[in-house]
Amino acid sequence: MAEEKKSVKNEKVGQVVSTKMNKTIVVEVSRRVPHPLYKRIVNKRKKFYAHDEQGTARMGDVVRIVECRPLSALKRWNLVEVVRRAAQVGVAPADLDVKA
Repeated sequence: MAEEKKSVKNEKVGQVVSTKMNKTIVVEVSRRVPHPLYKRIVNKRKKFYAHDEQGTARMGDVVRIVECRPLSALKRWNLVEVVRRAAQVGVAPADLDVKA
């Protein structure tokens, strides 16, 4: 009997900080850890490059990424879902004090 091995892939939730590349987003993951010597809680941040095939994620969105095979020199993550959309603030030209 061939048993299927279900691999548990690493999953992270973070905020999109860049969407300037084609089919790639940069996700910043923050975590709170105690300092090894002083035991004070400090925030640590790390950026991950993730593959976004459809280009659904936007700046400021909270997304879930999952580990995958290396897709490029820096990309080792895939976008799974957009957990929460960022509030997009639109400015109309009439609101600006610019003469067209």
